[in-house]
Amino acid sequence: MKKTLSIFVFLFFAVFLTAQENQWKIISKNEIQREFSETDPKRYSDNIEMAGKRVAGIVSYTIDSLGNLSVEREVFFPQLHPFIKENDPDWFVYRSYLKNTHTDAILPQLFLGEKQFAPGTLKNISIDGMLHFEHYPSKSGIILERSFLPSMSERLFLERLRLTNTTDETVRLVSANTYSEYEDFGADGTFKTIVTSNAPETITLEPRESISFSVEIMAVLNDEKPPSKTMEEVLAERQAFLQQLSGSLQLETPNPVLNTLFEFSKTRASESIFESKLGLIHSPGGGRYYVGIWANDQAEYVSPFFPYLGYEIGHASAMNMYRAFAQKINPEYTKLPYAFEVEGLPPPSPLDRGDAAMIAYGASQYALATGDKKIAEELWSLISWCLEYCNRQLNSEGVVLSESDEMEGRIETGKANLSTSSLYYGALNYAMDLTNALGKSRSVFKQYRKQAKNLEKAIENYFGATIEGLETYRYYDGHKTLRHWICLPLVVGIDDRKDDTITALFDRLWSGKGGVHVEKNNPNKSVSEIFWDRGTLYALRGTFIAGATEISLDKLESFSQERLLGNRVPYVVEAYPEGGMAHLSAESGLYCRVFIEGLFGMNPTGLNSFTLKPRLPKGWDKMALRNIKAFGKDFDIEVNRKDDKMLVKILNSANGIILLQQITNLDKPVFYHF
Repeated sequence: MKKTLSIFVFLFFAVFLTAQENQWKIISKNEIQREFSETDPKRYSDNIEMAGKRVAGIVSYTIDSLGNLSVEREVFFPQLHPFIKENDPDWFVYRSYLKNTHTDAILPQLFLGEKQFAPGTLKNISIDGMLHFEHYPSKSGIILERSFLPSMSERLFLERLRLTNTTDETVRLVSANTYSEYEDFGADGTFKTIVTSNAPETITLEPRESISFSVEIMAVLNDEKPPSKTMEEVLAERQAFLQQLSGSLQLETPNPVLNTLFEFSKTRASESIFESKLGLIHSPGGGRYYVGIWANDQAEYVSPFFPYLGYEIGHASAMNMYRAFAQKINPEYTKLPYAFEVEGLPPPSPLDRGDAAMIAYGASQYALATGDKKIAEELWSLISWCLEYCNRQLNSEGVVLSESDEMEGRIETGKANLSTSSLYYGALNYAMDLTNALGKSRSVFKQYRKQAKNLEKAIENYFGATIEGLETYRYYDGHKTLRHWICLPLVVGIDDRKDDTITALFDRLWSGKGGVHVEKNNPNKSVSEIFWDRGTLYALRGTFIAGATEISLDKLESFSQERLLGNRVPYVVEAYPEGGMAHLSAESGLYCRVFIEGLFGMNPTGLNSFTLKPRLPKGWDKMALRNIKAFGKDFDIEVNRKDDKMLVKILNSANGIILLQQITNLDKPVFYHF
């Protein structure tokens, strides 16, 4: 029996180790790595997006069964808009970016005597805000390392190659450099794409010596001079950006996966900001959405995150976006455009997706969290207009009419959907805090309070329903199946149906690697496969807010493990199957907000005040958010376990502990006023 048990244990660990082989692992809170065996490599492929103010690149890489690496670089120059083809649909102009895909054919060829250099098989991939590949030594003893990164300021995407001589002999190589340029035309003139390398014509490497050079993909408009920054300057600029983010808004939990994905999410949420005719603006990316803004991605999802991060470029992008929408408010209260694409063009379809509710909800949160009265005053006209627009859209049952939601008709939403009314309700509550902070008339506060109370009742009466046997919400009148956005009442503080709603999200709609599915029992089977990470991230935020700490943590940990260390890394994604799980940028902001507003329960109540309702999991003794930049301050929040209670500390570098409070009632928020 003992012998049989020993064999079983041996086989178990053999299988376990095999399963773990060639998987991603955490190197530090800012880096992950995947290793490959030199003798038994495994197939793998993925892609990652990186961006600067004037360029974005999606690098797709494949490792075959022999360990050979091939790379494709799809490079976008978002501000350069070539003419579309005459047989393209007219709406293609909204996705018209100068772009090309470049294979490894652009690399300079290297020769050792009469043979061409061939790198060894791939040793590892690492990601740390840049993408790196390291090869095993080639037959000639040369190690090749490759790094990919965008310029943060120029129309330039760069690949850095580093050769190291591991032998005891001097190695001499000859470079057959590559250079190409080609032209495109658009309304702004002539665009020229240039691919070039600065590899030396001859390379002499002494034993253990290394040399680095680059391959550059760049673009110019008309008579512009080509980008001039050196490889070292481009690298230093990217590293400075990453270091700036690393030093702000740091998450500390006992789970390194959560801490690391939080760090990665700060990068992806912040890098996708582009120069445009509207000024600096945040855009989703993903190979489809550049130099454009949307009421959901930018106004609702990511901009309210930037005050906590304290990223000034993020602040600038938020204000430019809100100002663009503010220019469209009107005395007739006709609907706002849901987006401004290609540097300011309104979308071809003026669909009302509940955008006024999205904008009011996001802008009011953003205004409060900045702690800046001047900004809040400027945004007040937009916020109050959007609230009045929603009020004018109420139907006879008291919920908000809208033509669609953020999914833009992909799935039926009826004439009034739960998303729009929930966001309007959340916006009314933040607007009440803003009226106090800005000294508005007390009658305005009372008006919003009355509207919020009436709307809360209407949401219950209109949307509250038994769906698939659970006491939760229908998404619209006549809807019969569970939909991911039933989480939104929890997010905005309506928890009357929280128990069955949580069951619906984490039992009926949860689907492992996909998180919360949009709708698993839709009669259209193709719909049942769809997931959008934004739904999962809102669900996790809402269930933490509602106090379902343990199951929320379990789902958050498994979801984060898959996104950071699974087969599609290292960020949360937009959707599947649409877009191929693209790394859209705003979703990474939503990931961070799961912790800020969900796990820590941080909620702005004024320009210099907030409440905390931390949810410290049973298996954790402590957690912290450090270097929070909201309300114009720099402070930390620490939560420590003390027997069956929690001890909450708020600290800053100047004054040390500025609040120390023991929590006995875990559902009673802590209030703090600077």
